[in-house]
Amino acid sequence: MILVVDFGGQYNQLIARRIRDLNVYCEVVPYSKALEAIKEKKPSGIVFTGGPNSVYEEGAPSIEKEIFELGIPILGLCYGMQLMSHVLGGEVKASTEREFGKTVLNISDNKIFDGIEQDSTVWMSHVDKVVELPKGFKTIAKTDNTENAAIANDEKKLYGFQFHPEVNHSEFGTEMLKNFVVNVVGEKQDWTMANYKTTLISSIREKVGDGKVLLALSGGVDSSVAAALLSEAVGENLTCILVDHGLMRKNEALEVEEAFKDSGMNFIRVDAEERFLKRLEGVTDPEDKRKAIGEEFIRVFEDEGKKIGSVDFLAQGTIYPDIIESGLGDAAVIKSHHNVGGLPSVVDFKDIVEPLRMLFKDEVRQLGRELGLKDYLVNRQPFPGPGLGIRVIGEVTKEKLDLLRDADAIFREEIAKAGLDSDINQYFAVLTNNRTVGVMGDFRTYDYTLALRAVKTTDFMTADWSRIPYEVLDKVSVRIVNEVKHINRIVYDITSKPPATIEWE
Repeated sequence: MILVVDFGGQYNQLIARRIRDLNVYCEVVPYSKALEAIKEKKPSGIVFTGGPNSVYEEGAPSIEKEIFELGIPILGLCYGMQLMSHVLGGEVKASTEREFGKTVLNISDNKIFDGIEQDSTVWMSHVDKVVELPKGFKTIAKTDNTENAAIANDEKKLYGFQFHPEVNHSEFGTEMLKNFVVNVVGEKQDWTMANYKTTLISSIREKVGDGKVLLALSGGVDSSVAAALLSEAVGENLTCILVDHGLMRKNEALEVEEAFKDSGMNFIRVDAEERFLKRLEGVTDPEDKRKAIGEEFIRVFEDEGKKIGSVDFLAQGTIYPDIIESGLGDAAVIKSHHNVGGLPSVVDFKDIVEPLRMLFKDEVRQLGRELGLKDYLVNRQPFPGPGLGIRVIGEVTKEKLDLLRDADAIFREEIAKAGLDSDINQYFAVLTNNRTVGVMGDFRTYDYTLALRAVKTTDFMTADWSRIPYEVLDKVSVRIVNEVKHINRIVYDITSKPPATIEWE
């Protein structure tokens, strides 16, 4: 495996994603636990990520020098390269000419650049640079503004890139990562989802034993795949509970029940709408809503678990982006996911089982196919754990939820009719808390503004807004305003991620 050591940069999980695309398994650990993780996991190679700090500042993230003496190949990216240089005796200074964006890289002959054109485009994002190399290192690439754009100590298999090979803007970035992982480290590119499925089932059985498992089944991709995986691992010891919290899309609870009630799993549907709405009364802050919904989820499961009898484990469909956005190491908390940051500190179970926590969304879909799940479940659009609770801006009420359900159903229906559903990875409606003046017939209205959101993405860590044809947007707008009461204005969100997140809250 490859271990990615996180120093808090914005592209850290993208590095892991690119390495897994090479059929090589990797995991991400915070720098503060790097040495411990290296000794425990024994990786064949290590990648240091970028980060927002300057290595020469007091309190900047650092790493033990011992890591460089273990004989493990290391690739440092951006801050990672600067830190490597700093720790090993080189010098890093603030650059008089900062470099951001696409830059032409001029490379020297080195195995980490095998098959790469001498002048290629890479993505730079730095304000500091290495001005003096550590002993044993040499320069292997430069740009017009950066003399040491890439460095190497071939004897010790230590390499550094000042640029970001993991982003799409770096022309041969994937090839560079492959050269490190395969040519330098010697990985065999034999990690597949079929093999990983076997590993997951084995690890679940080892952890759970004969214990009873309770799974939160929402019917979304993540929980559906988790259900199929756990069912194969523990069989009848699994009970799946669908909490109908009143925050689902139109007819969704019924659809989920129909899909799973005859699956052979123990399946229970709990009507908890009134309970959740009461819990959300007066709550308007997005983080507070997420945490309130997460806590109420746990309490419902505790109550249902007591009805079932002895339950040892709570299972959840937590995936890697959930973990990342809820904060890893020194990375910023973007938003608490109900099944990560939103959990209460005390739960009435022995432990929590999260078999998908190391997988990205498209990997979860691959696993679902390996498990034999039907396409309509595997390809279903992502739906947040807090449901429509975070697609209603401000206080959540039954009236607002019903308005949003109807409007969202129209949007999804028209996207499908236009044949755009295969081109857009996620699309939904958001009921804002803004009311605006409108006119219908000869009457003045003062009603809600509805926002439409649609994005294209491969990993849900970054996303671009979808260019839906105007005629489709027009049809959606006309239908919603005519068919859904109390909505008199439709707007379309044209913000990518970053700077926005996919969800509004």
